[in-house]
Amino acid sequence: MGLTSTAINPIYVAIDRPDLKGALELAGVLKGHVGGLKLGLEFVTANGPAGVREMAAVGLPVFLDLKFHDIPNTVHAAVKAACELGVAIINVHAAGGPAMLAAARDAAAASRTPPKVIAVTVLTSLNGDDLAATGVAASPDEHAVRLALLAKSNGLDGVVCSAHELKAIRTRCGPDFMTIVPGIRPANAADSDQKRIMTPEAAMAAGADLLVIGRPITAAADPVEAARAIGVTLKANCS
Repeated sequence: MGLTSTAINPIYVAIDRPDLKGALELAGVLKGHVGGLKLGLEFVTANGPAGVREMAAVGLPVFLDLKFHDIPNTVHAAVKAACELGVAIINVHAAGGPAMLAAARDAAAASRTPPKVIAVTVLTSLNGDDLAATGVAASPDEHAVRLALLAKSNGLDGVVCSAHELKAIRTRCGPDFMTIVPGIRPANAADSDQKRIMTPEAAMAAGADLLVIGRPITAAADPVEAARAIGVTLKANCS
């Protein structure tokens, strides 16, 4: 499934749950209100490749959010396998380095229907203190831009970053470099475990291409109404 629907709706709903039946039902009712689906580690660990194929069959583009980070040969093989699942976007960790990024790029390019390959920069659950604890002296903004440039120089299609780094990444990497932004919280939503967050309309104004939104939609009493309300706000503020 391609990315064409995102021209109308940039919201990719994060369906992070282990039950396939519930995930399919949720994807089905949200189909007219979101632009795509994001499937992560919890879903894929529980349901495997067959579950991903079933979700792709719903008819929305799928962002397979497995954040591959390993030696180049292993990542090449993993991306090659993932390309057979009918997904539109695959991601890897930019911190895996140039050879690993090139291996992911080459594996996708050799597939029958190449997905976009996106690099994760700095997780939105991390702040400067967290980076320092891992030995990274740079600020989240500085580190994210550095990793985005690394991804671009190795031929990847874009990055996952927080909305706070969007303007700097746009400036350094250009308008055609895709930006996928998690850590999105409507004004009335709880932060949960996210630290670098922004509202949907502010993130789009800052230059996001796609917004990954999970709990503000999936944990709402009425997920369809929650998705619809975010979409209405985006149209009102970003059109």
